[in-house]
Amino acid sequence: MAYTVKEIAAALGADAFGAVDVSIEGVAEPADARDSDLALAMKPEFAQQISEGAAQAAMLWDGADWQAMGLKAAITAPRPRFAMAGLSAMMDAGQGFAPGVHPSAILDPSAEIGEGTQIGPGAIIGPRAKIGAGSVIGPLCFVGADAQLGARAYLREHVSIGRGVQIGAGFIAQPGVRLGGDGFSFVTPEESGVERMRDTLGDQGEITRQSWARIHSLGGVEIGDDVELGANVCVDNGTVRATRIGHGVKVDNLTQIGHNVIIGDDCLICAQVGIAGSSRLGRNVVLGGQTGVSDNVFIGDNAITGGATKVLANVPAGRVMLGYPATKMSSQMETYKALRRLPRLFRDVASLQKAVFKGGDSD
Repeated sequence: MAYTVKEIAAALGADAFGAVDVSIEGVAEPADARDSDLALAMKPEFAQQISEGAAQAAMLWDGADWQAMGLKAAITAPRPRFAMAGLSAMMDAGQGFAPGVHPSAILDPSAEIGEGTQIGPGAIIGPRAKIGAGSVIGPLCFVGADAQLGARAYLREHVSIGRGVQIGAGFIAQPGVRLGGDGFSFVTPEESGVERMRDTLGDQGEITRQSWARIHSLGGVEIGDDVELGANVCVDNGTVRATRIGHGVKVDNLTQIGHNVIIGDDCLICAQVGIAGSSRLGRNVVLGGQTGVSDNVFIGDNAITGGATKVLANVPAGRVMLGYPATKMSSQMETYKALRRLPRLFRDVASLQKAVFKGGDSD
């Protein structure tokens, strides 16, 4: 897989300079680049490393003096990191899955498989499942009965899609994604200590032994177009209605999305986030890594949480939150700074007390 500098720039809508016929076979950090690599030096501090490698060409920022860096050619873009999206797609060799349907795959006769779909070894496609054209179903994947995937779905190995799950076009699932498991819903014959504790903010009342009865998940999972789920993401079925993920949502590894959750379009959810049942996210919400969202809360459009934030109440649109419990980031930072000042404050108070007592003794 090789492209000229000119071809890469044209595909990215970027500008090319110098010997634009230089052949590029890969990308690399500047210090590690071979003469066939495009060095990625998108900031001046990275460009300082170009001389440590052997790159003939580099991806640079607008206005960069590429000739002073000893390069034969350069590609520049107003936002180089955005250009990386297209560049990385061009250079991605994929996983090497073989075309066609592997002989060991099991396809129910009633399943509908779109034109040009690849199905890997050990994959299982259930009754009445529908796979859109141009899809890739990796090794050992499971697509359950009545599930539907839109065109160009790309499932890495060991992805499991439960019965009736509905997914739009352009879906990407990294290894180990699990869609359509039952929600975590259990109830006791009488009001439990958990329910009383929530109402009283801490008092369980009289504790009695009770067993948990299972509430089955009768709803499904509905996912929009151009959604990507990271490795080992789990999305539970709704209890009665579907758990819903909107268009363009990107979810990082090891995230749990509980039953009845609704996630608006173009949200970005980082690794190890947990979203409890029946919570709702607006559009373009960003949840930092290890954010926890309590059940039945609403997070408004364009809200952002910092890493490890714990959201226990509704969040207004556009608010930036941090901490446990979540508060406005500016307030949280002021609280943190105040906490750091406490030891010094205690020392000052102790010194003042000594001075006061010493003065009293002299009287």
